[in-house]
Amino acid sequence: MRIALAGAGAFGEKHLDGLKKIDGVTVTSLVGRRLEPTQAIAEKYGIPHATTYLAETLARDDVDAVILCTPTQMHAAQAIQCMDAGKHVQVEIPLADSWADSEAAMKKQQETGLVCMVGHTRRFNPSHQWVHNRIRAGELNVQQMDVQTYFFRRQNMNAKGEPRSWTDHLLWHHAAHTVDLFAYQAGPVVAGNVLQGPIHPELGIAMDMSIQLKAESGAICTLSLSFNNDGPLGTFFRYICDNGTYIARYDDLVTGREEAIDVSKVDVSMNGIELQDREFIAAIREGREPNSSVAKVLPCYKVLHDLEQQLRSGG
Repeated sequence: MRIALAGAGAFGEKHLDGLKKIDGVTVTSLVGRRLEPTQAIAEKYGIPHATTYLAETLARDDVDAVILCTPTQMHAAQAIQCMDAGKHVQVEIPLADSWADSEAAMKKQQETGLVCMVGHTRRFNPSHQWVHNRIRAGELNVQQMDVQTYFFRRQNMNAKGEPRSWTDHLLWHHAAHTVDLFAYQAGPVVAGNVLQGPIHPELGIAMDMSIQLKAESGAICTLSLSFNNDGPLGTFFRYICDNGTYIARYDDLVTGREEAIDVSKVDVSMNGIELQDREFIAAIREGREPNSSVAKVLPCYKVLHDLEQQLRSGG
């Protein structure tokens, strides 16, 4: 399996680290915004081709599939571009920053029949897999999810502390993780409310947001998001269930009393990004729909669209 990766930033390197651990996978091309740092990353990972043009990579005959770790605003158009070139594609979360673009990506996948997967990593973290497996086994049901997504990002910097060329967004990016995960664990979302704080004068985005969701099952979700929070940083999920309370911190899981739960045997790795990439590769090889396919995560983007409409109407 010959993979190209576009977006050689902080998250792109996480994928490159994960891909190194998957048998029979070679990264043959790397696409970045600036050539010199892209070449440096390519040399670090032994990637033979580096460019600043996605079209150049898509024209190569040694590329079977593409992983997109580019700015959010480019995701949908580039995913469609990859499928138009006959390449399978995994696009990092979010699929798009509008409902229209989300639908367009879905339409293109249906037209081409290619694998189009979205990087909804929470579906793959061993912590969330452990909870999901117990739900599927009928051992517990979610009553409420209480989620905190907190960063300290008052300047436009990436996870490596480097200046970003684009602006991140609490609703279309960070809320997407929880909206999709809540539906994955508790069932389809049937109601939602959103409030946002003041708009940052330079970044032009809300730095704080609060979202409420209700699932068809009756379960509820409370999500708090902030770019103003000065530690601890990250996303923390509290599952309040009818048979136990669990707290997930990325790939780790504890009970509500902070008792560690061993999730090391849930999957072949403890790295959610690696597991996400393994699913992408396996779906292509096996000719099947992957977990977090564009079709499976599309309802999440309809919820985000509806919440955005609330904000625009002053809700």
